[in-house]
Amino acid sequence: MKIGGFKLCEPVQECYEPYVFACLRPWIDVNNVGSLVLGELETQFNAKELGKLSKPGDFFDFTRYRPIIHIEGGIRGLSVPNSRIFHAKREGKNDIFMLHLLEPHAHAEAYVDSVVKFLKTFKIKKYILLGSMHDAVPHTKPMLVSGYAMGQGIENDIKRLGILPIEYQGPSSIVNLIAKKAAESGIDVAVFMVSLPQYVVLEEDYQGKVKLMEILNTLYDIPVDRVDFDKAFEQRDIISKKVENSPEARMFLPQLESAYDLRLKAMESELKEQLTPEMEDILWRITGNDIGKA
Repeated sequence: MKIGGFKLCEPVQECYEPYVFACLRPWIDVNNVGSLVLGELETQFNAKELGKLSKPGDFFDFTRYRPIIHIEGGIRGLSVPNSRIFHAKREGKNDIFMLHLLEPHAHAEAYVDSVVKFLKTFKIKKYILLGSMHDAVPHTKPMLVSGYAMGQGIENDIKRLGILPIEYQGPSSIVNLIAKKAAESGIDVAVFMVSLPQYVVLEEDYQGKVKLMEILNTLYDIPVDRVDFDKAFEQRDIISKKVENSPEARMFLPQLESAYDLRLKAMESELKEQLTPEMEDILWRITGNDIGKA
């Protein structure tokens, strides 16, 4: 079965009110946070690969996304970068699809249209983009999550969680058109972006992963692996020790902490006049939920 540029390699049973969780590499997948979350969902719910782009070379430059050589049983193989779709059924709950997106280098409009066609074909109810960006935030404070929503029900979810508005303006990804076109088609859309300290570079950032998983737990009843909390604590301890041993880092960390506090105070001031009873705990959620709290 072909849907746009995608070839589905496995038949899909009738889906129940399906959601899509997506990540976009490399644009908004700093420290692989979005990829980690999708991998966690696939493991938890025993997801199966549903399909991928039939001709990824139509969209990707393989001098920028390099194929990977590997050896299996003495036979040399080659893994070609691609955008892949995984599917999982949850007993008594919404089906979920995991969509691993790569930033296209060519034919971007066709790429976007292929994803939107997939969303429409499977009658997706919610499209949730998960990611991470570097920001001027300290590792010593609770992580901030920015985002936006399109669709009345999901807009209420954003407000209930106290998600900060995305204020960035500037160069972006053409893949953002997926969210716009999905919303225009009646699909609820949400974007959740966790802010990571600019001075922290990790192959796998478990603090960011836990923060996004806590959001999915609250909204969609998806469990958080307790092992990830331990890994997040360990990573933060390692970062703290490195900062302590760096005179430059010790000097700029208090400035980041002050800027962080001012940022929250400014947000509090903006919200004060429009705070509703349902939003009364927003500021507490942002300032009181540290990485280790369930």
